[in-house]
Amino acid sequence: MARRLKKPYRNILKTAAVIALIVILKWLWVTISTMGHGTFEGEKTEILRRRNYLTNQLLVSPEEVINEMPEAIGSQFQGEWAMYSCSMMSAALANISMLYPDEKEKSVGQIDSLIKIVMSPELRQFDAARWDEDPLESLDSDQSHMSYLSILAWMISSYKTAGGNDKYDELYHQLCATLHRRMKESPALNLPTYPGEPIYVPDMLVTLVALSNFTWQCDDRYQSTINEWLKKAKTEWTDKKTGILKSFLNDDGTPLSDPIKGSYAALNCYYLTFVDKDFAKEQYELLKKHFMQRGLLTGIREYYDRSCWFGMDIDAGPIIFNLSPSGTAFAIGSATYFGDTDFRSSLLTTAEIVGSTIRGCNTNHYLLANLALVGEAITLAMRTTTPWHRPN
Repeated sequence: MARRLKKPYRNILKTAAVIALIVILKWLWVTISTMGHGTFEGEKTEILRRRNYLTNQLLVSPEEVINEMPEAIGSQFQGEWAMYSCSMMSAALANISMLYPDEKEKSVGQIDSLIKIVMSPELRQFDAARWDEDPLESLDSDQSHMSYLSILAWMISSYKTAGGNDKYDELYHQLCATLHRRMKESPALNLPTYPGEPIYVPDMLVTLVALSNFTWQCDDRYQSTINEWLKKAKTEWTDKKTGILKSFLNDDGTPLSDPIKGSYAALNCYYLTFVDKDFAKEQYELLKKHFMQRGLLTGIREYYDRSCWFGMDIDAGPIIFNLSPSGTAFAIGSATYFGDTDFRSSLLTTAEIVGSTIRGCNTNHYLLANLALVGEAITLAMRTTTPWHRPN
């Protein structure tokens, strides 16, 4: 007569079988979801379906865009995340217009709508509240407004890159002239995001992106200032241990002692691809050297010199098993730009394992987009990153 397992052991086996089934199903789901990754043509359907989802969520009223952001983060960050979502979506659409020329006309119209949302009084309120003046009605003042103005200028450059007309050219000139004047009047060519706070280097780099894009799209009047900033960055603002561009600076340009963040370092690499390709490549290789983590979940650590199994950061997101969600997403941009296909594929696999793609009617999106839509927009911009056309 065959022996039978006692009930407690049968329950353990049943539980183990259920867990094994879940793991197998997840593995199959990830495998199916990442099929075709590696070429823009192979990913076209998925990229356009993700584009469709984001446009459905973002091409609405400014109030609705702000309300898409988590209420728990407060009104300032709701405004920031709404603006970042629109700017990253604009970058993704400019990329899509170059990768798939048949989508160019649609991309131009959609970027136009996003610019109007970011220019709305409702969305600029978060910046106005911090500076006690409206960013677009105070271009002749001495207040910074750096982040808002830079992102708006970058979005206009996205519109022009996608094939848009000259309707925003006057504003584009005004924004860049204002940013440049305020940079030159600052102690070290840097502008604060908000009063009383340090210089956030990734935010400052958006100003460099805007001025650099203006240089090749309009004229090169700002190139000498861009070169001056880059010289300081390479000689004064890199970490002595790692060689990586600092995350934070004082107003006078002296580096803060705060640690370098993986999320900031990865975002710096992405923005530098618009400004100085060689410097971007150097920083990207250093990012991989000091912050890359390989394994089941390949990605970018938030801290290179210590472990953090679980933590929370407003910029990085929930840090789990050392990995920075934002840093990992931003790294996809540089990996794509530099053709680092193996690392890019691993990063997209991590995004799928953690994010879990939901398929709708002509749309795809990560489940996590229901909590942080900005992450969906960032990831689409990063995975479509391609060199923007510049004159020879």
